[in-house]
Amino acid sequence: YVAAVYEHESILSPSPAALVERRSALELMGRNLDIYEQQVLAAARQGAQIIVFPEDGIHGFNFTRSSIYPYLDFVPHSRFGKWNPCREPYLFNDTEVVQRLSCMALKNKIFLVANLGTKQPCERTDPRCPADGRYQFNTNVAFAADGALLATYRKHNLYFEYAFDTPPEPDYAFFDTPFAGKFGMFTCFDILFFEPAVNLIRQYNLKQIVYPTAWMNQLPLLSAVEFQQAFATAFNVNILAANIHHPTLGMTGSGIYTPVKSFIYHDMESYGGKLLVAEIPVITTDYKTNLENTPGRVSEKGKEQSPPYFYAEMMYDNFTFVPVWGEKGELQVCANTLCCYLNYRRAVLTDELYALGVFDGLHTVHGTYYVQACALVKCGGLSFSTCGQEVTDATALIDFQLWGNMSTPYIFPLLLTSGITLDFADHMGWKNNHYYLSKNRTSSGLLTAALYGRWYEKD
Repeated sequence: YVAAVYEHESILSPSPAALVERRSALELMGRNLDIYEQQVLAAARQGAQIIVFPEDGIHGFNFTRSSIYPYLDFVPHSRFGKWNPCREPYLFNDTEVVQRLSCMALKNKIFLVANLGTKQPCERTDPRCPADGRYQFNTNVAFAADGALLATYRKHNLYFEYAFDTPPEPDYAFFDTPFAGKFGMFTCFDILFFEPAVNLIRQYNLKQIVYPTAWMNQLPLLSAVEFQQAFATAFNVNILAANIHHPTLGMTGSGIYTPVKSFIYHDMESYGGKLLVAEIPVITTDYKTNLENTPGRVSEKGKEQSPPYFYAEMMYDNFTFVPVWGEKGELQVCANTLCCYLNYRRAVLTDELYALGVFDGLHTVHGTYYVQACALVKCGGLSFSTCGQEVTDATALIDFQLWGNMSTPYIFPLLLTSGITLDFADHMGWKNNHYYLSKNRTSSGLLTAALYGRWYEKD
């Protein structure tokens, strides 16, 4: 099927904390929706059957609970029944944004997914009802090609979004299409948690995901395109990921991903939005990971040969590292119950320092979640203290096998190359209770090769 995602440079309110009338809120959102309209038309002309827009694309961000209120539409929850906002605009008040999105879908005969802020009045008798008598949700809406509202999803894992409430129960949102079956839906930070993302995919055996996001890139392990690709690979799904475009805030990185191929956009230099359109296969069966060429155990070497351990902060976590020196070698580094192993050979020795790092613990900055990670990274400079820094360019071509005795089945294989481009492993999978990733000759200089494990039960 042919899919489209739009990385949108949203027109933002100059003062999001100021209180405004609904009229001026609609005026600002209308300017973003005008751009959406052009992009839906452009995508439809290229044969797209579905288009996805980013999180916060219509209203922007940095609101307070009260300042966002005029920007909120009323959207009945999915279970309400059938509604076509374009054809039945009179059913509810405050649905101007939803009506416009519905009409875009209808006019261009395309499935459309977008994100907006919504409100829902609640009863004083509801113990969870906020003091102002309403819930405010960060919401995705999906429309059919005839404009009908198919599904809504209220974001569960909020990322410092004080304007919004967490829904009482996780939404498991999906919708059906004639061209690719069921699509599941979640938002941004949700991708790092079990509920609802992982549970949704497993429970409903979903193979297609739509994913609006407003993601601030964090290298070396959580760049948007890097993690989106790893998620598609780990769960054997196609992902249509639309990010916002604000390079000054570190926000870029959208793509259309299959488990074995990707069409991505990552641009920290230029301004304006970007439409991606790609034809991808509908996944019906599981890709079998290649299991030949599996690594053997690393031999324990005499202590005198082993390079020094050192500690450095990476992604706000205290990693234990060992330097990757020379043209080839076998390394091991452990922390808590996790041991990581690396066999490597460099094509040409370059004056770049690489290190193999391990972290097995609770990550506590910008969210709390348990991580098990084995990471081969390029350091920022030549001293140990630069390992773990954000690096975007590299020249070293390294053949490697990386593996670890991970305690969780949820492993995201990361493979990032120079200029924030993606590569694909030759082999990966489980063998003898170890997860491994191997690659002969990356397509360009290696930035990161990592096994990023999420141990959800320990969150």
